[in-house]
Amino acid sequence: MFENLMAALPLVFTWHMALIMLACATFGLFVGAVPGLSATMATAMLVPITFFMDPVPAIAAIVTTAAMAIFASDIPAALVRIPGTAASAAYINDLDAMTRQGKVGRALGISVTASAIGGIFGSLVLMVAAPQLAIVSLNFTSFEYFWLALLGLSAAVMLGSGSILKSLMALLFGLMIASIGMDTTAGFPRFTFGSTTLLGGVAFVPALIGMFAIPELIRTLVNRDPVVPVGNPLRMFAGLGGLLWRSKTNLARGSTIGTIIGILPGAGSDIGSWISYAVSKRFSRTPEKYGKGSETGLVEACAANNSALSGAYVPAMVFGIPGDSITAIVIGVLYVKGLNPGPMVFLTSGDQIMAIFLTFLIANIMIVPLGLLAVALASQVLRVPKLALAAPILCFCIVGAYSIDSAASGVVIMLVLGLFAYLMEENGFPVAPAILGIVMGLLVERNFVTSLIKADSSLLGFFERPIAAGLAVLVLIVWITPVMLWLRGRRTEVRT
Repeated sequence: MFENLMAALPLVFTWHMALIMLACATFGLFVGAVPGLSATMATAMLVPITFFMDPVPAIAAIVTTAAMAIFASDIPAALVRIPGTAASAAYINDLDAMTRQGKVGRALGISVTASAIGGIFGSLVLMVAAPQLAIVSLNFTSFEYFWLALLGLSAAVMLGSGSILKSLMALLFGLMIASIGMDTTAGFPRFTFGSTTLLGGVAFVPALIGMFAIPELIRTLVNRDPVVPVGNPLRMFAGLGGLLWRSKTNLARGSTIGTIIGILPGAGSDIGSWISYAVSKRFSRTPEKYGKGSETGLVEACAANNSALSGAYVPAMVFGIPGDSITAIVIGVLYVKGLNPGPMVFLTSGDQIMAIFLTFLIANIMIVPLGLLAVALASQVLRVPKLALAAPILCFCIVGAYSIDSAASGVVIMLVLGLFAYLMEENGFPVAPAILGIVMGLLVERNFVTSLIKADSSLLGFFERPIAAGLAVLVLIVWITPVMLWLRGRRTEVRT
């Protein structure tokens, strides 16, 4: 490892690499800060350019762009309450609450530093223990993924700021939306009403944009909200060191959860961020602050967000199994460059692989200075009245929804689900669980059906494997705990 590290240094620390990473960082920040444009889209746009680069600069360009875009998705979440990713949706209420309190600099300062620290943690784990951790991830089958997906869905219900019943109903609405399209096993169309557009299901990005952006735009037109106090964005790091030290447990736990979830193929940062936020709320001494501007919740979820990005490269590099959509693109680029992912690549091209790992560290370190500049510029948006911003934001939303499949159906999905989301929020139903239901509905169904086929329709098969049994027990604990607390509260009321 030390020899590969020494050989990798000349490949990374060159002016050519510095210019590539700086340009890609700027591109990633721009794409991430625009509602509706995702990190996956940004990396896909870079692929044709990487064909003209050497292997290390090519992967460095993708890594830097993805890291910056995932952090930058918190910027529209804080400024205009439109999350760039499903991971940002887990803590969007806290970002929005702090922005309304005039603490936008503080909120995004937490996002910058926690994202950077989580990313650095994940990068170090990637460098030191990639092969060993990848072997562990291969022990996950459809049984384990089913329970993991259920754990993520349970977290969405438990972390809702309203009643658990309303959160559960919102989640079921999201799962119903996810069931639209072709059946995962029989290939039979469901709830498409004869529309060929819906055969592929409801596109996630238009749904995400619509369910967060449209209600905000409607409220802006109805209520004519005043200008939100900006505060001084340059003071975003004031007192942040003390907060991070007090939240060191949250920071370590979020980074660890994010890395572990990221290592699991197909899980990605979305589940990691939601589970990390739910765990943070569960063990917090002030859970009532979550969803209303909780700083510790932001620390833990943002750390998990970026650490999962690094973790996803473990199975990608060691076995060629994509951890998420971005690493799927990276695997294709590696094959083109002759760096075929697999255990042998660490022996045949150890210096280049270590150089790629080093770019993870550098990219996450760059988040702090470049993120500071991006936030300082973007926060000026809050000085403009919301009513004046409504038309440009709607244009961005339409472009983002249309660009996914280059079809008008994306815009229709955005508008319809946006109207549903507005009615939900006006009646006290949280939107975030519905979004997670849309994201993870197919994952739950696919792994459930696959597991039933493997177990010959026996439910005992879901508990026979040790890891699956452990996750099942954890899910049951999450389900039973609120019921036990409710019963204990009722007994206390009866005695008094």
